[in-house]
Amino acid sequence: MNTQPRPVYVIGGGPGGLAVAAALRGRGVRAVVVEKADAVGASWRRHYERLHLHTTRRLSALPGLAIPRRFGRWVARADVVRYLEKYAEFHELELITGVEVHRIEPAADGTGWTLYAGGGRELAAGAVVIATGFNHTPRLPDWPGRETFTGRLVHAADYREAGPYAGQDVLVVGAGNTGAEIAVDLAEGGAARVRLAVRTAPHIVRRSTLGWPAQRTGILVRHLPVRLVDRLGALVARTSVPDLSAYGLPRPGTGLYSRVREGAIPVQDVGLIDAVKAGRVLPVAAVEGFEGDEVLLADGSRITPDAVIAATGYARGLEPLVGHLGVLDDRGRPTAHVPHSPAGAPGLYFVGYTNPISGMFRELALDAQKLARALAREARGTRGSRVRG
Repeated sequence: MNTQPRPVYVIGGGPGGLAVAAALRGRGVRAVVVEKADAVGASWRRHYERLHLHTTRRLSALPGLAIPRRFGRWVARADVVRYLEKYAEFHELELITGVEVHRIEPAADGTGWTLYAGGGRELAAGAVVIATGFNHTPRLPDWPGRETFTGRLVHAADYREAGPYAGQDVLVVGAGNTGAEIAVDLAEGGAARVRLAVRTAPHIVRRSTLGWPAQRTGILVRHLPVRLVDRLGALVARTSVPDLSAYGLPRPGTGLYSRVREGAIPVQDVGLIDAVKAGRVLPVAAVEGFEGDEVLLADGSRITPDAVIAATGYARGLEPLVGHLGVLDDRGRPTAHVPHSPAGAPGLYFVGYTNPISGMFRELALDAQKLARALAREARGTRGSRVRG
């Protein structure tokens, strides 16, 4: 009879999944990472070339391995991939790549979980950590006329660099960090005209002020009262960010931290302010629909861009995997946060499904350690019960 405990299966080989696996291994708990792509860091491999971490190198390391100093303060996309590859190698993580888990069910014997994966595989898990990523499934609004638009329409997930858009009239939809950065990339990369469709004016913050990164401020204020942080944010904005209302980008009507609590992270300025002031990026009204080769905007105007890049966000994409278990809210988000399991689903955990103001990588590292401590205690308790029995 096999008395070996079933491993913890970690679904997703991105930073969250790797951090959890390493933290568990460091506490003597066997963890197996299952990744549907052929290599770790799949989402970072697909991101646009210009992307850098918006958090500092020192505050973005995962448990047990610093990010190399040669990668600089703001780590580039390609270097993030290199770091994740090295991280898995350094910690000697147990990886299964090229296999997608498509459904999770409670084990038939009432303890643990069964993972149903590609190729007819069934994996027996003592516990499951789902870390498939915050940016999982590209979300494209069902705009009227979208299907018959004769121009080029792509999601930001399919944008790599500005070269293919040189000399073109491009509309970027969505003024979050991704949309703002792609708009700047296009303007600097030779697009003939770049417009940025804005539904709700974003909060813009300087990535760093006199050497002090915005991330450190986010860490300091994260647990302060929302109204206080809103007031502080407004004061900082007035002193460090120019009023762009004359250029079509007014200051937001709601507080910075109030917006964060609703899921809207401030836009870190990596060139947007200068590009808007110089007229290289032109803010316009939100997109309402399409008609032939025209894009219909909320102010009643019509434009005819050559290409539309929709930086309209992502869905978590968890419904096929665990939607039947009653562990998601009405927006498809997990109902429990590390180190807790959802009610009625002991041994099922979710990592990386918030977008914190204090930095995603930093919070992933902290959550991985919290979860590893909890699972290690549980494993010790289980072994003790077996010995006593």
